[in-house]
Amino acid sequence: MANRAQTADAIRARFATVEALIAYPQDEIWYTDDTQMAIGVAETLVEHGRIVEDALCRAFVANYVSSRGYARGARMVLNAMEEGRDYRRLAEEYFPGGSFGNGAAMRVAPVGLLFRDDYRRLKAEARAQSTPTHTHPLGIEGAHLLALAVALCTQVAAFDRVAFFAELVAACESAEFRDQIRLAEQSRTVADLAALGNQITALHSVPTAIASFALTPESFAETIGNVILLGGDTDTLAAMAGALSGAYLGASRLPPRLVLLLEASPKGGAYLVKLAHALFDRYEQTPRFPG
Repeated sequence: MANRAQTADAIRARFATVEALIAYPQDEIWYTDDTQMAIGVAETLVEHGRIVEDALCRAFVANYVSSRGYARGARMVLNAMEEGRDYRRLAEEYFPGGSFGNGAAMRVAPVGLLFRDDYRRLKAEARAQSTPTHTHPLGIEGAHLLALAVALCTQVAAFDRVAFFAELVAACESAEFRDQIRLAEQSRTVADLAALGNQITALHSVPTAIASFALTPESFAETIGNVILLGGDTDTLAAMAGALSGAYLGASRLPPRLVLLLEASPKGGAYLVKLAHALFDRYEQTPRFPG
């Protein structure tokens, strides 16, 4: 639906409103790398009930399609995984100090769903799915906060903004994320979202996605549309915001037309439904340890 290379001005020149943007797709909607990697996370959780790094890497490689829009660093790491080379060392060399991008957060939603009742386990598994590619504390923290936000979204029938943000602020480990999440809490208009950021860094995208959901919790279309219209890293912003909206609203309240347009590839829309059911079955088998 969106091209991460487009600026906000370029997108708004084509789509003046969220309604126009959401009405635009008429043919199949194809995934970007965000969804492709989230599928790998979900597949690993279904198979093992937890993140097993070797299995996760195999899933990432098996699902890799270069045309999905993977960044150069991600392509290099995935190639190393496929060839049996030291992908961790390569990632550390390519991202000195570790990547603090949003690549770990964009794919973490299945962790938030499976471990929605156990926040300690959720944090550990969010980290485990992050570290093969993202070892910087901010990259990992962004994934943890997004997974926690997904879990929180599944636990209420009516969105409680104050309680939602209180949980997220309490979970922050860095002052940087604590400040950004508090700014997200204060974001009360669409115009406020831009100040939070539309970049590939976790710090300047995860809080934006969270704020967009909190702004329009009852509307999937507005939640993803508002972040797409920010420009920048549009597909990842929409993936993260959409994960929150979907977790809160449930499949029955997603826009039916968009669901029907999901790609018909071997791991397209029909496969996602099967995978979601399998993940729920795994959840039913998972011991409960409330957060």
